[in-house]
Amino acid sequence: MSDHSEPSGPEAGVAPPAAAPAEGGWRPEDGWLKWGVAVVLSLALGALGGVVFDWLTMPLAWMIGSMVFATAAALAGAPVRGSRRLRNVMVPVLGIMLGSSFTPETLEHVGRWVPSVLSMLVFVAVVIAVVAIYLYKVMGFGPVSAYFSATPGGLATMAVIGAEMGGDDRRIGLTHSIRIMLTVLIIPFYFRIFEGYVPGGLESLGSVVDLSLKDAALLAACALGYPLFKVLRLPSAQILGPMMLSAGVHASGITDAKPPVEIVNLAQLVIGTSIGARFVGISVVRLGKVMMAGAGATIFMVGFAAAAAVALEAWTGLPFAAIWLAFAPGGVAEMTLISLALGIDVAFVSTHHVVRVTFMVIAAPIVFHFLQSRWGIREDPSKHEI
Repeated sequence: MSDHSEPSGPEAGVAPPAAAPAEGGWRPEDGWLKWGVAVVLSLALGALGGVVFDWLTMPLAWMIGSMVFATAAALAGAPVRGSRRLRNVMVPVLGIMLGSSFTPETLEHVGRWVPSVLSMLVFVAVVIAVVAIYLYKVMGFGPVSAYFSATPGGLATMAVIGAEMGGDDRRIGLTHSIRIMLTVLIIPFYFRIFEGYVPGGLESLGSVVDLSLKDAALLAACALGYPLFKVLRLPSAQILGPMMLSAGVHASGITDAKPPVEIVNLAQLVIGTSIGARFVGISVVRLGKVMMAGAGATIFMVGFAAAAAVALEAWTGLPFAAIWLAFAPGGVAEMTLISLALGIDVAFVSTHHVVRVTFMVIAAPIVFHFLQSRWGIREDPSKHEI
């Protein structure tokens, strides 16, 4: 388990359950050669899943296919491994792609997004309250673990902060991993089955052979936003830094180039495989209750997001699909890929998710400290066994 996050992505990178390494990553006993071979084989398995799902004309074939195959192999006991270094390279690619959606024309509509952004923050507050009570009262989580498991502010961020506050980072991390995986499965398949979605949205990115050296250099330079934001200690630096530089370059009209589809598909493969690798070492039987808790919370979040989207569509006139994706409890990288593949306003969706993650990273600890000082919330470490 992982990022996300942060991260090895907005939703990755946390201490895994049981003794599993983060994202199925490197362990001293593995040795670097053994680990490297395992990563290559894991990516090959993920690629097989991508090929199969692409052949079946499934949405986001390379991400969902690799995720499903890697998850199945991990739960079956295979030594699936993810690479944080590869993810650290691929997530900024998505940030650059996000920024490329902020054209001069797009910026003219930003004012229309204010009601939905504010509504999203209210929506998140309600989600946290309802899901935290469900996890605490119904599923038996400790109060600290319940709160941070219910807060959709980045997998790794919530797990790390939750552990510092006395919660169980393994339980928190697993719950968020399930949230991300199920969200990535549910929404694209809904559009495929009920809305007649046909894969192909990524073709608008163009091919690597059509990218000029000048545009390639400009896009590569945008990746410097990652180390810049990291030095400034800003949240979600991997995706937000490159996105902001890319948005500036594209909104100013310097270039209209986008990352080529081949690299974006590779990013899907790396991200999908890393999600599956988070489940290495997890016993389905032993952790069944935690997994059921995560599944129940995710289904509620996705369903509530759909209901909110229906209401906001009637109020603001914004399209249901864009609002649903913007409110859905997935990671920034994952939801961005879904919006791109579906041909839905990527700038709108990504802006909402970046605001959500940034706001939660800042607000979640502050709110928890208030609750703790008011009600003396504590968690018994003996209940951390899963």
